[in-house]
Amino acid sequence: MKIERIDLIEVSLPLIRPFRTSCSVDTERNTLLLHVATDVSEGWAEFGGDPEPVYSPEFAAGAERLLRDHLVPRVTALPELTAARVAGAMAPVKGNPLAKALLETAILDAECRAYAMPLSTYLGGVRDRIPAGVSVGITDTVPELIDTVAGYLAEGYVRIKLKIEPGWDLEPVRAVRAEFGPDVILQADANTAYSLSDADRLRRLDEFGLVQLEQPLAADDLGGHAELAKLLRTPICLDESIRSARDAAFAIRLGACRIVNVKPSRVGGYLEARRIHDVCAAHGIPVWCGGMLETGIGRAQNLALAALPGFVLPNDISASNRYYATDLTVPFELEDGCLSVPDGPGSGVTVDPAALREHTVASQTLFAA
Repeated sequence: MKIERIDLIEVSLPLIRPFRTSCSVDTERNTLLLHVATDVSEGWAEFGGDPEPVYSPEFAAGAERLLRDHLVPRVTALPELTAARVAGAMAPVKGNPLAKALLETAILDAECRAYAMPLSTYLGGVRDRIPAGVSVGITDTVPELIDTVAGYLAEGYVRIKLKIEPGWDLEPVRAVRAEFGPDVILQADANTAYSLSDADRLRRLDEFGLVQLEQPLAADDLGGHAELAKLLRTPICLDESIRSARDAAFAIRLGACRIVNVKPSRVGGYLEARRIHDVCAAHGIPVWCGGMLETGIGRAQNLALAALPGFVLPNDISASNRYYATDLTVPFELEDGCLSVPDGPGSGVTVDPAALREHTVASQTLFAA
């Protein structure tokens, strides 16, 4: 496989409703797409970051420069191109897993398409339907939250994740549990908003029977998570703290988590995500696939990952209409609480040219043979 052209496309898609976390409030999805054309196929990928370095140190403008000046030149210089060789070529560039994931994923998609192989098959997927959870942002009032959750449950989502922050935690979680009962699979996600000094308050979440408390402390505070885990009955799930299979192994050894959220873009791509899955499976740690408000491009690839056997908890992979009135691909639809894993070559989806034109803000060619 030889790369003939690489294009970077900036897109902006309005969200159906604002999405608020402890980090930010999003009203639209502004992100980057990477299109790689080879002599035998093409591949697509979606940037997992944001225009500003709020959720992650990486941001779109920085990723653009890094790709143009450092990553693309190294990868296009490979004498033999395969997705498995991409990480090694990019290794001299420190950090920046989101940008690296973008390039590796587009090439992986192209490689799978060249062999007419679904991405889920390449990764080792064992199921064709994925249980879908939904992430519910912070609302202005508890009644508004109750109405929002009721709507998602009526649509068939099998798990509810509530975003929390100091001042918006015990009351909304208590209200949702009281309204919908003990059988609803419920979890909370703090996005690093707390410190270990908040342990007494976080311990009060134990009474609500949460399946997990996701990333309560800072991403680099594995020791704090290990201490907090001793104080809580609720299992701690790590998200932002896990950047690699090595991180996962260390966190498990420390006792810092009992569950891991695998976000492929955050860990450098789907090959490293598979390694994290394998480490967790070897230690009996369940995993699930997190989301970053992906369009159909990233959503399809996340579904392929979530088909692996260790992904035993409902995933943050919602239907397209959870976020977008119009997606960049054929929309994903919820059926009996699940989404279907695409079975076509590569990611199994095709980008809609009209939708892409409508939502494109800018584009540039990073490489042309």
